Amino acid sequence: MVSVAMENDCPTVFTDGELIRKIAGICLEIEEIDAPCQISVLLTDGPRIREINREWRSTDRETDVLSFPSLPFSPRFLARDHQSELKEAFDIDTGCCFLGDIVISVPRAAAQAKEYGHSFRREIAYLTAHAMFHLLGYDHMEDQDKTLMRKKEDKVMQIARIPRITDTELAAKAAEAMLHSYSPYSHYAVGACLLCDDGSIYTGCNVENASYGASMCAERTAVFKAVSEGHRVFTAIAIAAHGSMPWPCGICRQVLYEFSPDMRVIVTSDGEIQEALLSDLLVHGFGPADLRASDNGTKGGNKI
Repeated sequence: MVSVAMENDCPTVFTDGELIRKIAGICLEIEEIDAPCQISVLLTDGPRIREINREWRSTDRETDVLSFPSLPFSPRFLARDHQSELKEAFDIDTGCCFLGDIVISVPRAAAQAKEYGHSFRREIAYLTAHAMFHLLGYDHMEDQDKTLMRKKEDKVMQIARIPRITDTELAAKAAEAMLHSYSPYSHYAVGACLLCDDGSIYTGCNVENASYGASMCAERTAVFKAVSEGHRVFTAIAIAAHGSMPWPCGICRQVLYEFSPDMRVIVTSDGEIQEALLSDLLVHGFGPADLRASDNGTKGGNKI
């Protein structure tokens, strides 16, 4: 059982409590914790987490995540090896053992996701796992303890199927997809690798046709593959070609904008990499939100 609270002034649209519950549950499964457990998770902003850090840890700085265990577990006294101690934190009202509190700075998570070149969703999942293992006694003060904790965190990400993939890896996979290009008319091979918000990836290449209008760009090939598998939110797309930077054409920009107007677009050619936001490539773009706004302003119209 995981309760998730979000402060009103938190500048984010992230509300995926199910992801946090899923990660917390995987951590408990890995540690073979049999007792039902409760964790309180607070999603907040930089100033607030700095205030909490200063008040409770006498450290006046902003951080990405804080954990406050309710029990004195440690690397030499792990929860998994001393489960009888969990009864000390049993809450009769919830029927669960309260493990402690987790505080996550959402803006810091977003910044780190961009810095590390992976999805925001993955960063939230990783910070949750990191804090959960702190509650269960793990730490990273000593090299040996740090190595063990990192292995645990990586295992959670693997089980949750939220792999870490960098921009360089995305570009490399786009280059691999380029090798499958069918481009006998333009002789301009293009490959694309699309990163979904859950960390999964889809690749595509351009497929040309003797009737030129029936040709398909690599970007749209990747998008349609992802959408057909149930994905609707994308964080980045890498596009690879030789000879010139393969910035997406107007139609591809519109198709990408349909799902994720603020996604990152990474292009690579002959070892060089450039990046831009889709919203900068399609300024004043028109998408689903505009149609909903139009419908809300009319009477009797069909709602999308």
